[in-house]
Amino acid sequence: MISFNYEVDFKLENEDSLQNWITSIIEYHECEEGEINYIFCDDAYLHKLNVEFLQHDTFTDIISFDNSLGKLINGDIFISVDRVVDNAKDYTVSFDQELQRVMIHGILHYCGFKDKTEEDQTEMTKQENNALSLLSN
Repeated sequence: MISFNYEVDFKLENEDSLQNWITSIIEYHECEEGEINYIFCDDAYLHKLNVEFLQHDTFTDIISFDNSLGKLINGDIFISVDRVVDNAKDYTVSFDQELQRVMIHGILHYCGFKDKTEEDQTEMTKQENNALSLLSN
């Protein structure tokens, strides 16, 4: 089950279609959907988590806590709406496009994709682009 939670004055307009899309990407990668929580927050909220749990004193757009068991996908995905707004401007894409990329990025990590090396980053971007192409807006 995918749930969306809001710690800021923001709400997805198309929760049902996004849930269906995320589920389809999980299934495409031969994984099973468990309990997945998206938590939309601001920079301060996510920065605090980044310092407390990862010892990184930086802003970030997403932090995911993976509780998956094998192919059963479970976890909490925290997304800073502030970072998504800024990154959308930096990458000259719409807010929705950047938000969807960040949302699926966390799921792809749960499905086993990494992004630490340049090669891994290239593959992650390819998988993100593939997933985004399957989303009907």
